[in-house]
Amino acid sequence: MQAGIYSAVLHYLKAAEKIGSPEDARAAVRAMKQTPTDDVLFGKGAIREDGRKIHPMYLLQVKAPAESTDEWDVFKIVGSIPVENAFRPLSEGGCDLTRNN
Repeated sequence: MQAGIYSAVLHYLKAAEKIGSPEDARAAVRAMKQTPTDDVLFGKGAIREDGRKIHPMYLLQVKAPAESTDEWDVFKIVGSIPVENAFRPLSEGGCDLTRNN
């Protein structure tokens, strides 16, 4: 949970800096959807028009103590799911935000 919150706040701050007015929530959301996401926790991704944050998903394995190079080096990536397969397609979501009213 903390990693997701960190990633979301970081992306919001980038959008607020881009628009220059973090008080305008609609402009901030538009900027967040227009700006690709990229952070050390989840890598490159995007925010779809329905508001879902999408990015590749990874299967991690805990490293053996001999494999670690420092105290925070505890996982290794053993598999990945491409973004197009990791989340339900936008067309199958039924979100009211994606309908043209």
